[in-house]
Amino acid sequence: MMKIADILDNKGSTVHTVLPWLTVAEVVERLGRHGIGAVLVCDENHAIQGIVSERDIVRALRKHGAQLLTMPVSEVMTRYVQTAGPDETVAHAMARMTAGRYRHLPVLEHGKLVGMVSIGDLVKHRVREMELETGVLRDALISRY
Repeated sequence: MMKIADILDNKGSTVHTVLPWLTVAEVVERLGRHGIGAVLVCDENHAIQGIVSERDIVRALRKHGAQLLTMPVSEVMTRYVQTAGPDETVAHAMARMTAGRYRHLPVLEHGKLVGMVSIGDLVKHRVREMELETGVLRDALISRY
C-alpha cells in the first residue's frame, strides 16, 4: 500500500506558508511565482490558521470585487483545514479529498508540518502504480505463452 510518506519522499517536503495579515494581492503574487494552487496560512509560531487556494480567491473576488486585493488573506482563507499523517494510505487520502471536495492536504507528524500533497500528486502516484501493475501482468502473460 502506497503511503503519503512515499509521495513526500519523491516530491519533497516544501510547504509554502503565509502570515494571516498579508494581503490577498501578496498571496496571489506568491501563488503565481511558485506555480502553486494553495498556501497554508500560519501564525508566527507556525501553527496552521487556515489555507487559501485559487478557488477561495475566485469566490471572494466575486463577492468583494477589486477591493479583495487589499484585504488580509485571513478574510478569505478556509479556516477548517483537513490534515493527514505520513502513514495514511494514498487511497484513503484520495477518498477523503474527493468526498470533502478539497485539493490540498497538509501532512503533520507528531503535530509538526512535514509536507503537503495535492490531489494531483496522489493521482500521479496512483497512475504510476497502475502502470507498474499493468506491466507486471503483461510480462507474466507474455512469459506464459
